[in-house]
Amino acid sequence: MAKDKDKNEDEIVYEDNTKKPATKLDSDDVVADEENESAENLAKKLREKLKICEKEKQEYMNGWQRERADFINFKARSEEEKREYIKFANENLLEEMLTVLESFDMAFMNKEQWNSVPENWRVGVEYIHSQLVKILDDNGLKEFIPKVGDKFDPTLHIAEEMIPVKTESEDNKIIEVKKKGYTMNGKIIIAPRVMVGEFKK
Repeated sequence: MAKDKDKNEDEIVYEDNTKKPATKLDSDDVVADEENESAENLAKKLREKLKICEKEKQEYMNGWQRERADFINFKARSEEEKREYIKFANENLLEEMLTVLESFDMAFMNKEQWNSVPENWRVGVEYIHSQLVKILDDNGLKEFIPKVGDKFDPTLHIAEEMIPVKTESEDNKIIEVKKKGYTMNGKIIIAPRVMVGEFKK
């Protein structure tokens, strides 16, 4: 009997060196620790994946914003190029029509001959002329006629001749306008031709 008792005691499993028998509660703690450790590893991996996702999201967002800005700029450039093309096409057409307008002006300059034609015919031609001028004006074409006495500017005017003047105040001033000019949307397309005063002591 004593031997059986000793045998049973030998079969008891102890924790460490405390000679304390292992209990069911201690086994549950080990399992819980393993589960906690695996949960921490899983959380760590998830946090790392979240950081990668956030970084990728930011990269995609930055790329999308750049692409959107590029598209807006491209659209604005395209609209501007379209407007410039239309303006350029209009300028070419209106410049060609200026020859017709100048023909009217030449006819009107000869007052004696112009007044000699029948009045009804003259009124009709003048009405056609006014219609043409309005169409050109509506499309940005304006007459450019400098005033006598204005300072001569070679970037705006063409000097046909230098005229000697007696006073220094008339030097480099417009003495006479020989031919009017025209502007298109504020830009000179035909410069007026003028006579310029030149003072010599």
